[in-house]
Amino acid sequence: MSDTLELAKELISRPSVTPEDAGCQDLLVARLQSLGFAIEALNFGDTKNFWARRGTQAPLLCFAGHTDVVPSGPLDEWQSDPFQPEVRDGMLYGRGAADMKGSLAAMITATEAFLAKHPEHRGSIAYLITSDEEGPATDGTVRVMETLEQRNEKIDWCLVGEPSSTDRLGDVMKNGRRGSHGCRLTVKGIQGHVAYPHLARNPVHEALPALTELVTREWDQGNDHFPPTTFQISNIHAGTGATNVIPGALEVLFNFRFSTETTHKELERQVEEILNHYGLDYDIEWILSGPPFLTAEGALLDAAQQAVKDIMGYSARLSTSGGTSDGRFIAPTGAQVLELGPLNATIHKVNECVAVDDLDNLSRIYARLMERLLA
Repeated sequence: MSDTLELAKELISRPSVTPEDAGCQDLLVARLQSLGFAIEALNFGDTKNFWARRGTQAPLLCFAGHTDVVPSGPLDEWQSDPFQPEVRDGMLYGRGAADMKGSLAAMITATEAFLAKHPEHRGSIAYLITSDEEGPATDGTVRVMETLEQRNEKIDWCLVGEPSSTDRLGDVMKNGRRGSHGCRLTVKGIQGHVAYPHLARNPVHEALPALTELVTREWDQGNDHFPPTTFQISNIHAGTGATNVIPGALEVLFNFRFSTETTHKELERQVEEILNHYGLDYDIEWILSGPPFLTAEGALLDAAQQAVKDIMGYSARLSTSGGTSDGRFIAPTGAQVLELGPLNATIHKVNECVAVDDLDNLSRIYARLMERLLA
């Protein structure tokens, strides 16, 4: 059993459902301390975070990741216990195998291999690890980055171990992500009897024209790196459940996934302009999960592409698709950010798994990337 597989199994065996860490970070810290990393616990609320750094000089290469996982779902649908890792037919099964305990294990063994060959490397190496990526993400990476910014400690290159690959290891790297901007809209009406609509005001009827315009509007056309901004209604609720009562309010939840062609403030302005145009009486609450970010070029991207080519023998495709990641908290500080990890086909599913060979190759890719940047 390889060192990477062994560590991945140790991490999976700890049921670290958000925001629990269940001892995962202690495992990582012990390995990093033995390599000469200075460890700093940065815990906020129920969230465990740590910042580890080896070296004091620039440039600083940071590995970023999370020890928390999503819940396992129905246990009877798993072929084996999600928190008792099992290897079957060359695949490692368990919750977090792909997202992202396998990547964490590969980062550690890659760092160990790199430092064995280059103990006097240039620059610095760091780890930013949280237990709150799969949840609200309010006390995790974002709080650590605030701490680093307050003391002007800058990350030059950040490699996030999110599962980016599609069909084979390293075939896709995420060099950016769309922004995510959510909203809770409450349209106010007057409750009443459906037989006397003149004595009431139906917020559902009043909101429909505005919602139709929001759904059909083209917000932008995207660009070479991002698809067009999208608008999706995720929930609508009104009424008491009775068929003879006009509701007094309508609540709508919606979300923008937006490109660099617009800003969250511009989206807010346009939405409220539409709502006002139709004369709606409303309250609105905006929730910005993160702005879009992009690493279009630079040393990190070059090193990662060459590392994949060296180890796997093919070139990686760049993509900004998918949801959000903690990279959204790191990129605004000026860091080059890239996501590179195992296949994402089974993440958040029952029977989540990763190929054992991919774990070892991912460790080799990370080590080669470090050589290209810091050797």
